[in-house]
Formats: sequence, C-alpha cells, structure tokens
Amino acid sequence: MFSSHSSNDRVLAVNRTSQPDHVGRAIAWMLLGVTGGLGLDLCAKELLRSYSLVEFVLARSIIALAIFLVLAPRLFGGFHLLRTERLAWHALRTVLAVGAMFGFFYGLSKMPLVNALTLGFTAPLMVTALSVPFLGEHVGWRRWAAVVIGFVGTLIILRPGSGEFSLASVAILFAALCYACQAITARYLTTESTLSLAVYIVVGPLLFSLVAMDSELWTTPDPRGWLLMSGAGVCSVIAWVGLINGYRGSSPAILAPFEYVALIGGAIAGYLIWDEVPERLVIVGAAIIIASGLYVVYREIGLRQSPD
Repeated sequence: MFSSHSSNDRVLAVNRTSQPDHVGRAIAWMLLGVTGGLGLDLCAKELLRSYSLVEFVLARSIIALAIFLVLAPRLFGGFHLLRTERLAWHALRTVLAVGAMFGFFYGLSKMPLVNALTLGFTAPLMVTALSVPFLGEHVGWRRWAAVVIGFVGTLIILRPGSGEFSLASVAILFAALCYACQAITARYLTTESTLSLAVYIVVGPLLFSLVAMDSELWTTPDPRGWLLMSGAGVCSVIAWVGLINGYRGSSPAILAPFEYVALIGGAIAGYLIWDEVPERLVIVGAAIIIASGLYVVYREIGLRQSPD
C-alpha cells in the first residue's frame, strides 16, 4: 500500500538521522500535549456518565475540527498546508485513531480513571518495542528487559483469572497499541505540517461516529454537557498539537515516558472528583510500569553513543 512512497521514506529516514533532535523543545511540547490529554480524559469520564460513547466522539471531533479550521489561517500557516502526497500514511493514522479513541474511552467509561490511565501507559513501552522494526532504533537487552518487566506490571493490574481482566481492559490495551503506532507513524511524516497531521487524524473518528450514530444514541446535551464537550474539543486540539510536535522533534523512546505525568494528575483528580481510591495492586503495577519506562529513558539518554 505504501510502495509508491518508498523512495520518500528512505529520504525521511536519512533526515531523521542527520538532523539533531531538539530534545528540550520536544519535551515541552510533550508536556503541553499531556496536559491537554488529561483535561480531555477528565471531560470524557464525566460526559460518559450521561452520554453515549458515539455521541461523545462525534461532538468532540466536530468541535476539535472546527477549532483547527478556524485557527488554520493564523496559527498553522493556512489551508494550503493540508495538501499532502502521503494520503496512504494519513489514512492509516485515521484508522489507528478510531481504534485508539473508541477503545480507550470505552474502557474509561467502565473503570476508575487511574486504572484506565495506567493500562493506557503501556503505550510508551509499546513505542519502545515498535521503534526497533519501524524506525530502526537500537534497543539493547536491558531496555528489552525493562519492556518485559513493564508488561509484568500490567499483568499485576489485570490479575488474569480474578475478574479484573475484562473487555474494558482489553479495549484499553488495544487502544494503547493503536496509540503507539500513531506515535511511530508521526516520525515517518516529519515533512508534513502539524495542521495536516492533526486534521486528518480527526476525520476517521468523525466519519466512524457519523456512520455509527443512531437517533436512540443521541441525547441533547444540557448547558453543562455542551460546556464539557467544548472543553473536550479544546483539550483535544492542545493534546494533538503538543504530542505531534513532541514526537516529531525527538526520539519516541526519550519522549514517551514523560506522559507518566498524567498518571499523577489522574490519580489526584479521580480521588477529588469521583472518590476513586486506587487499589494496592494497581499502585504496585503502575510503579513497575513507570519504573520500566524511566529505565528505558535512562538507557536511551546515557548510552546513545554505545550499544547496551
């Protein structure tokens, strides 16, 4: 499917290795994106108590797309930046966006916020693993061990056979895989504009929710509902712009663990808003996942010039 762009892909691979990463700037973008993503999760958690998943995704996608189109002429360089010769890659990203969005928000509606976020944060470990075959990055045995240990933390949270391993858990793990693939594909599209990367990724969930929408699923939002949906749309834009610019600016193996900042905020918000207290094994599993991710960063930064 991507054979027509094979020569361009080789050029991009050379550019990624020959141009220095702006790590500090990329981290700043990443933290902005993480803040937006956490705001989106909080809005979604509350909205999904009263509105269907399809309605939420539809409303959020329309609002986010409208914001992008309004801001495009002034902040993103104009609508001409939506032109692209890499439609196949964008199409793949929209499919991944559907899986990531519906999978995560379905799971979020069925379990405590911190549980959902913790399982979602297996994505950075997946990014590290996927960066080997798809980006050609070197991951030594110590970092592979960290990835494996991180997934052991996931098993501690899920506790197969205990009833914790539910459809909601599977949905979030699937969403994490889709999200990790999105992070990888962003590095293949380093010549694309932020506007095109952000706008095209909205199209998939928007079209899917339009097709899936049924009159019985629609509940006209009250003023509070519209406020939360608008907030979700705004936070989506912040998250997309931050994460896209972050992952385009430096190695996913370096940036991905900075997303763990949201886990702390999510735990605090879940307790204050919904009286959600994390279970002991969830905390243990989260600590293992975070420690594994941070070790990956340590190895990546400390040994970039020598094999590990």
